[in-house]
Amino acid sequence: MQTNFSPEQLTDTGIQRADEILRACVHCGFCTATCPTYLLLGDELDSPRGRIYLIKDMLEAGRPADEKTVKHIDRCLSCLACMSTCPSGVHYMHLVDLAREHIEKTYKRPLFDRALRAVLAQILPYPMRFRAAILGAWAAKPFRFALPSKLKAMVDFAPAKLPSPSAVDSPQVFPAKGQKIRRVALLSGCAQTALNTNINEATIRILTRLGVEVVIAEGMGCCGAVTHHIGKTKASHKSAAANIKAWKAADVDAVVINTSGCGTTVKDYGHMFRESELAEDASEIAAKARDISEILLEIGIKGQADLKVAYHAACSLQHGQQIKEAPKTLLRNAGFTVLEPADPHLCCGSAGTYNLMQPELASQLGARKVASLGALTPDVISAGNIGCMMQIGDSTNLPVVHTVELLDWATGGPKPNALKHV
Repeated sequence: MQTNFSPEQLTDTGIQRADEILRACVHCGFCTATCPTYLLLGDELDSPRGRIYLIKDMLEAGRPADEKTVKHIDRCLSCLACMSTCPSGVHYMHLVDLAREHIEKTYKRPLFDRALRAVLAQILPYPMRFRAAILGAWAAKPFRFALPSKLKAMVDFAPAKLPSPSAVDSPQVFPAKGQKIRRVALLSGCAQTALNTNINEATIRILTRLGVEVVIAEGMGCCGAVTHHIGKTKASHKSAAANIKAWKAADVDAVVINTSGCGTTVKDYGHMFRESELAEDASEIAAKARDISEILLEIGIKGQADLKVAYHAACSLQHGQQIKEAPKTLLRNAGFTVLEPADPHLCCGSAGTYNLMQPELASQLGARKVASLGALTPDVISAGNIGCMMQIGDSTNLPVVHTVELLDWATGGPKPNALKHV
């Protein structure tokens, strides 16, 4: 794609990166075949190719974002299926993130939307605030009928019950059992420390059982993904910088992540901090980041489980990190029969805060994904991302568990709570 940025514009490293990405695009349109919003809406501007044109026009002109551009960029899930499909290697993730940052700086949203985004940025990255917000959602349920659609979605998102805070999520070190082979830091995560404490507990059990010392680092917090993907760069970099410093101080061999949306962001820390004094440390941490499935595959596991598992491939894992086979291989090695839906590459509609800010589209995507998983008649649905688990679990009676919970159980850990009656 030909670009027309001025020499002055190209002194900005963000514009330089945009120019590189735009020039890689050859207009082939392969991305439209795997874009969930294009398949739903049939609008070229709701495809990656269409959004690329909108972003190019906005950035080249150096103008503030307009309502039309914002509408179609906001509809993007950042599922990154287009990056898996693109034969030219267009790095759509960096481009759409630049666009969102530009929108945040130059476009004045309606008051309600500004307030909603500010609330999400101040609540979701903080587990205790998140818990308090869920209590507030419970109190609001009787008044749901009178709420705007986006607030209804937030009320509906609230689970029926909350687990008590887990002792494993506070700063500490869990020693390896037997001979220590590695020392890793674990990203506790934000949402899952409030919504599902079983995930981190299972992760720590299986790693320590395999000889891995696990550190919950002092000063670690949100990975920055929530604020990063709504264009609030300053807030996201503040969160990320705290993690980089915490993990650097912890002196670990790897940073293990069991929420794939977080993993995609942490692995991009080197790019995020390329102009910062933290550039070297950020690149080091990004290189050490491992999804839990990657590190378990490196170590190797065997088990004796015997259940049919419908595996849901989280977009951030299969497209964002290009990890496609490791979780399925681990499940098979643990004895499970792995089933895959007819549309494994398509998003479930969770996509971070997408199901809260675009509830109608998210609901349609979720219903389609639940139908394709249910058609497999599995005993359990497995996923590697808490957002996907919540989105899918909200619309099915099948148990939905994190992949690491199944692997922990199959290798000597307790049976997941969701499977007590299976």
